[in-house]
Amino acid sequence: MLKSAFTPIYWVLSPKPKSPKISQHFITNTFSNSTPHVRQNSSSKQNLTITPSSAYIHLPFCRKRCHYCDFPIVALGSASTQTHDDPRVINYIQWLCREINATKVEENLDSETPLQTVFFGGGTPSLVPPSMVSSVLETLKMKFGLSESAEISMEMDPGTFDYRKMQDMMLLGVNRVSLGVQAFQEKLLKSCGRAHGLEEVHEAIDIVKKCGVENWSIDLIASLPHQTSDMWEESLRLAIEAQPTHVSVYDLQIEQGTKFGRLYAPGEFPLPSETQSADFYKMASRMLCDASYNHYEISSYCKKGYECRHNFTYWKNKPFYAFGLGSTSFVGGLRFARPRKLNEYMKFVENLENGSVNSSSDDDVNTKDTALDVVMLSLRTARGLDLKRFQESFGSSLVYSLFEVYKPYVESGHMVFLDVQRRAIRIEDINNSLLYDINSERRVAYMRLSDPNGFLLSNELIALAFGVIDSWKDYPSALQEAT
Repeated sequence: MLKSAFTPIYWVLSPKPKSPKISQHFITNTFSNSTPHVRQNSSSKQNLTITPSSAYIHLPFCRKRCHYCDFPIVALGSASTQTHDDPRVINYIQWLCREINATKVEENLDSETPLQTVFFGGGTPSLVPPSMVSSVLETLKMKFGLSESAEISMEMDPGTFDYRKMQDMMLLGVNRVSLGVQAFQEKLLKSCGRAHGLEEVHEAIDIVKKCGVENWSIDLIASLPHQTSDMWEESLRLAIEAQPTHVSVYDLQIEQGTKFGRLYAPGEFPLPSETQSADFYKMASRMLCDASYNHYEISSYCKKGYECRHNFTYWKNKPFYAFGLGSTSFVGGLRFARPRKLNEYMKFVENLENGSVNSSSDDDVNTKDTALDVVMLSLRTARGLDLKRFQESFGSSLVYSLFEVYKPYVESGHMVFLDVQRRAIRIEDINNSLLYDINSERRVAYMRLSDPNGFLLSNELIALAFGVIDSWKDYPSALQEAT
């Protein structure tokens, strides 16, 4: 599957042209499934004691590897759709359940909270038989509890499920589907190495609708090789006509080690230019918003009330469990990446069971990394950065520095400052008192990127915050102030 907002944020595919190295480096090393198998602290103080209420489950099986994919997957074969007796799938599910059972619930966390969201990502989770998905859900329920109203999402590819399988998944509690369409042109699907064709796309959409799945998303990729503006417009139009409650739009990133990485250089023909990629993004924003989809995150659009609850765990930098090959959890202020290769993953699970792997740490939280996390994740959303909460965590001096570095971008139209009522504040009305007067309703309460121009430059603009935070000198006193 594509890097998406319906899989954890550590699989980021930013919907814009490639960005400065500082931003891309941070995104890759903090949130990518290519993260080395090491422990890394990065959390706000409150996250150290919050019990995770979300879990990501990595099901790595695909019929074949797409040309853009650098995820940890297991290719079963182009014809594979029936996997109930495939020993590779059976064995993996057993190891996955063993990992869940062996996971230590930290004693210093708050009282247990049942899981509110579960996300099955991959890979192509819809290749896994419902009976095995049931085993995973039952293991999660026994270990952590599972709310009756939990959002249970699954990535599903056209051609990997039928009406009966969709019904069986729904009976298990799957109530949100992320459908990996990617394009509505046969030519583009083949050139991407997708295992499905256009006929299977329409069949999958028909199945999801006939089964009565209320909450479902269509995933699309922009900036594919040989993709034209007319093709992209057609894909957006057909996606809107299908009437999903959610649409995710991603810009192709050329990754080293993939087939596309060997064939193409970023920014060179037959890939669209950066200008064309920006036009694709603006077209998506315009067409989807005109169709009453709310652009609530850089890559994500939804009908009212259909934001992905699981993804908000990532956007709000809240802790979450993660299980399976290459996945990265965030518990007790710690990001912990599992191995990307099966043999190493199985050894990891064995070590977890015998207590020789410790996924917790007594190290101090890296405050600068925490601030970077919060800024990056917040500015990817339409809500933006809550300055009051940020000041409570990191002190007023850092807030003021961010305020100063972004003031010019309010005038250029890339950044928006908002008051307590989320009304835009004009650049000529902005002064220091609006930042510090906490009793004024007209104080600067939020800063967010504009849509679409600010979102298009998100990596560049977030990199400015990285520079400010990296040169931050008084963070120990700031933390004391916030305590």
